[in-house]
Amino acid sequence: MSKITFLGAGSTVFAKNVLGDCMTVPALQNFEFALFDIDHERLHDSELMLNNLKKSLNARITVTAYRNRKEALRDAKYVINAIQVGGYDPCTITDFEAPKKFGLRQTIADTLGIGGIFRNLRTIPVMQEFAREIKEVCPDAWFLNYTNPMAVLTNVMLKEGIKTVGLCHSVQVCADHLLDSLEMSKDNIQWKIAGINHMAWLLEITQNGQDLYPEIKKRAQEKQKQKHHDMVRFELMDKFGYYVTESSEHNAEYHPYFIKSNYPELIDRYNIPLDEYPRRCVHQIEGWKKMRDDLVNDHNLQHERSHEYGSYIIEAMETNQPFKIGGNVLNTGRLISNLPDNAVVEVPCLVDASGVTPTYVGELPEQLAALNRTNINTQLLTIEAALTRKKEKIYQAALLDPHTAAELSIDDIVALCDDLIEQHGNWLPEYN
Repeated sequence: MSKITFLGAGSTVFAKNVLGDCMTVPALQNFEFALFDIDHERLHDSELMLNNLKKSLNARITVTAYRNRKEALRDAKYVINAIQVGGYDPCTITDFEAPKKFGLRQTIADTLGIGGIFRNLRTIPVMQEFAREIKEVCPDAWFLNYTNPMAVLTNVMLKEGIKTVGLCHSVQVCADHLLDSLEMSKDNIQWKIAGINHMAWLLEITQNGQDLYPEIKKRAQEKQKQKHHDMVRFELMDKFGYYVTESSEHNAEYHPYFIKSNYPELIDRYNIPLDEYPRRCVHQIEGWKKMRDDLVNDHNLQHERSHEYGSYIIEAMETNQPFKIGGNVLNTGRLISNLPDNAVVEVPCLVDASGVTPTYVGELPEQLAALNRTNINTQLLTIEAALTRKKEKIYQAALLDPHTAAELSIDDIVALCDDLIEQHGNWLPEYN
């Protein structure tokens, strides 16, 4: 029996989306769905939910919850990763509250910035443990990484020699959401996206062969006259020429232009939701208490296949029916020729029985590559910090972060890093 292992299976709603998707695929019947999570209560919840869903969908699969991670991984053909190391309390709280003392505010803090750096530093050692166990018990498995910070963690797994692709859902919904927000038709559209995760670019968008960008920009400028939730992205499109894949609340903290203590009026002007991620975490925790019984104990639970790439990738590999995704892969051979080859890029990829084959994009418009490189600088130095365990590399990663560097002095950035290292304590390895 072939096996799909889900690490972080206590993420019950996400497990329902991805593994529920897999249950709807004829080619994935007779698979074992192996679940693992360090939170045994949430693991049991997911096991109950998936078994209920299996009955409702008449799926011919086996659901097994494991307490031993290596056994969950043993002989797996596919490994889906959706972990969060340190959780909301204490680690996310620390990532937000410590920088505030220095006057540094964030929105999401799961990708770049000081919060993204420290989320990486506590997650990378766990990913390296995964890599060691995968090489021992399922060396040919494909590792489908959903965990943020996407680019860095995918890069680390590739460095470890694991067949890895990083997956985000911002690519496949980007064009549709943009056109919906501008009340434009989505019929017969074609689009092309490339860049880095959470900062990939809608390079082309056409309808029946006609370029839609002139009309998009015209409507976007009109929409900017009133408050809405995508003001940062529309401003970036106005100044740099292209729409970016990830949300405005994310992109507000990837650049030095929007969250500035000397210009507090920008927060209102661009409708930026400071401390958005902690708010979401609290809301999700409260929401889970209310929805748990409905989701876990519903014997008539239903599911329609979602837009998440996971099941489509596994189906394409199992059936050899090609499927195109936006995947996060190493920029080997300069898939994007004006970005570094040791960075992870998000590009169109073809998936079939031979695996994930990235496509060549060539040069991005230089202003877009330049914005990507500002984020890649911090990503690569964060990897160096994690692999060398040198504190100076943490400092350098933070010093090169666009938002952090725009707000704080060198001394304050170093002091903030030291403060976070101390506060995270056992969540981090020792740094020299």
